[in-house]
Formats: sequence, structure tokens, C-alpha cells
Amino acid sequence: MKAVVIHAAKDLRIEERDPGVPEPGQVDVAIEAGGICGSDLHYYNHGGFGTIRLREPMILGHEIAGTIRALGAGVSGLAIGDRVAVSPSRPCKHCDYCLKGLQNHCLNMRFYGSAMPMPHIQGAFRQRLMAEAWQCHKVADGISINEAAFAEPFAVTLHAVNRAGSLLGKRVLVTGCGPIGALTILAARAHGAREIVATDVMDAVLVKAREIGADRTINVAEHPEELAAYSVNKGSFDVMFEASGNERALRAGLEVLRPRGILMQLGLGGDISVPQNVIVSKEIDLRGSFRFHEEFGLAVDLISRKVVDVKPLLTGIYALDEAVKAFEAAGDRNRSMKVQLAFG
Repeated sequence: MKAVVIHAAKDLRIEERDPGVPEPGQVDVAIEAGGICGSDLHYYNHGGFGTIRLREPMILGHEIAGTIRALGAGVSGLAIGDRVAVSPSRPCKHCDYCLKGLQNHCLNMRFYGSAMPMPHIQGAFRQRLMAEAWQCHKVADGISINEAAFAEPFAVTLHAVNRAGSLLGKRVLVTGCGPIGALTILAARAHGAREIVATDVMDAVLVKAREIGADRTINVAEHPEELAAYSVNKGSFDVMFEASGNERALRAGLEVLRPRGILMQLGLGGDISVPQNVIVSKEIDLRGSFRFHEEFGLAVDLISRKVVDVKPLLTGIYALDEAVKAFEAAGDRNRSMKVQLAFG
């Protein structure tokens, strides 16, 4: 089979690999769609992020969906020909955090396409994947395989909503309207948010934010005063989802959060300075959100039942042999929201 392998920054290759065969409890999935994530772009552009660096060649990718071609011994509930979204989250199920229901903090996590451990965890941008049956979630008829491949990033946002608590009737601010910010808008609306305001510094992504349901969008590079107006009476928003990883976005959001508001941090951007006096005086809850676990099945279900429509966020599909072109396009926010690879 062919696989997308990163060797170093800007050194992306299509290589032949042995697909293997499904072991007991596993299924052989012919991967058909794979979304390029921000972490994939970090490996491609910089050879890693933060202290996490590539130390050996690694197959990229973790936003995937495909069709089951073979079953290992003992597999039930799945059949050859089923179309499935595959969760990349493979916790050990035995460590302290797994036993406490915090599988996303598993001490022995095997998350596809991760250079955190050594040897690296090989990713899923490959034509055939031997996956555990429990990773695979069936996709409804009438839902494209490309929509199904949105389940992983959508699960990230559903976990953030879970961490934030009830959004029923709440006023919500989303800062940063890349794929995660945009999917957060869908997740917040599905969970009862009354009003959603989205901000970014680029008009192109704000157009998409409005298309998928934001009530109002603000280009804070051009019109910062429009967001600042929400600071009246100590703030207007109940919950803020910070998806940019930008310090200025976080600071501006703190000014417009109501007292005892919740700031959910999804975006990663390195060390930043936080105005602790604002957090203390307004009694703000600052919470992090990392990956997901049980939310993956919910993501597949909401997409399958068409409760949410992710199709407007798909801005490009490239053949496997055009992987470098696809990664270059995915890194251009002026023209791309979510770019996927086709593995057929």
C-alpha cells in the first residue's frame, strides 16, 4: 500500500508500506478520506511543535474514514462493506487515568500520527489500516465518506463543549475561525447556544463562520471596537471558546466575558501572558480542553443524522499522489478551511 510519510520539515514522501492483516478483534479498513489537521501541518512545516520533534520517519494523519474490507477473528457488530469513521484515540484502558474515565489523558496513549513517544505512533494516512473494531463507528447511508472524516475534529469541539457545561440559552464567543473554531460553532449551536459571535483576522474564514451558523462575525484586525463594545456592564458573553492560540484574542475575550464566565482554551500557541487581575476580579473560570474520547461516537452520530452540516467546511480534495500540493493548500488560510486527501 501507499502511505504519506514525513521525514523532516518540508520532506513529505509517498512510500510503499506493508498493510499487514487484521489480528483478532481488528478490521481491515480501506481508507478513502483523510483530513489534514493543524498538527499535521506543524510536522510538515516545522518538523514538530514545541518540544515535540520528529526523530524518525512517521506516517501522518488521524482524521480518517473508509470502508471495511476484512474482519479479524471474533469481530461482531461490523461487516465487510460497512463505511466507518475511525477514532485515532487508542488509550491503554489500564492506567490510572483510563480507570477514572479520563482516557484522553492516558499515560500510554497511542494516538495516530504522534511523535510524542519514541518510537513514534504511526499515523493513518495510508491506503489500508488495521484498526481495532471498537475504534470504528458506522456511518449512515447518505453521508459522504468526506463528511465522515470530519468526525475527529468535530469530536475535539464536542469535548470542549462538554468541558464548558450547559450552553442552553447562553451567549457564546468563538475566537479563531479555522476548522476547530468553525466546528465549535456547530457544536455550540447543537447544544443550545442562544447567540454565537465569531471573530478572526481574516474575512475568508469569517464568511464560512456565517455560512455555518454564527449570528455575527467580527474582523478584529479591522474593527476591534466592535468586539470591545461587548465589554459594557462588565461583559456580555457567558462562554468563550478560544481556538486561535493567540494572546491578543484571549485578552480581548476576557474583557467581554461576564463575571463568572467560562473561558475554554482549545487553541495552542505556546507560552502567553495572562491578565490575572481580570480573571480574579471577574471570577473567570479558565479551562483547557484536550482531545476527546467518548465524544467521537457522538460526533459520528450527529453527522450521520444530519444534525450538523460540515460540508461547507470542505474546501479541497487532493489525490494521494498530490499530498505535497494538498499540504501547501491546507496551510493557506486565504483559500482553505479543511483540505482532505483521497486514498483511492
